[in-house]
Amino acid sequence: MAKKQQKSKQKLTQKQKEERIRVAEERAKREEAAKARKERGKQIFTIVVCVILALALGIPTIGLAVLGGGA
Repeated sequence: MAKKQQKSKQKLTQKQKEERIRVAEERAKREEAAKARKERGKQIFTIVVCVILALALGIPTIGLAVLGGGA
């Protein structure tokens, strides 16, 4: 009977190991997804800032060219 209890404990330990591995894999996947979302947000922010700067520099230049005429 003592051997059955030891074998039962070993199976439980193996199940616990498998569960911990599964939980760790899920956590790693969530962290990777969060990192990807954060990186994507940074890229979008950079593009928006570049567009704003391009417009801020381009619109006055075009306006001066059109309104300034040949001065």
